[in-house]
Amino acid sequence: MNFNPTFAISAAGMAVERTRVEVAALNLANAHTTQAAGQPGYTPMRVVAQAAAPGAFAAMMRGGEDAAGAATMAPDFRVEPASVNPRMVHEPGHPLADARGFVSYPGVDPAAEMVSMLGASRAYEANVAALNTSRSLALKALDIGGNS
Repeated sequence: MNFNPTFAISAAGMAVERTRVEVAALNLANAHTTQAAGQPGYTPMRVVAQAAAPGAFAAMMRGGEDAAGAATMAPDFRVEPASVNPRMVHEPGHPLADARGFVSYPGVDPAAEMVSMLGASRAYEANVAALNTSRSLALKALDIGGNS
């Protein structure tokens, strides 16, 4: 039995979740970056993932695809700017304050970013567990086949 598609599925899931953690960390790191009046500042980012083609998973599990076909089944994801308004904070003494005394900060919600990071790390752990289980099953199959 070819275990490569199973490994590829877990690897694709880990890649998506790693990107989600990196984007959440980037957003948190730039949450307090100020924006000068009239100047573009940091725009929070988000990861958008799409499922593979319908029926690709079932076809692969029936043996219709090999490891190269598993790559086409991997989820498609991209990092794009989130459409959130900047957070305006009244700080009249700040050097970048506008005429009314407001400073513009990126519209990053730290609580939502932490929840996203926690969810992504748990999903990454689940993919690692699936990969380890597949690996141990493959090794066990080799042991059984070697003793025959």
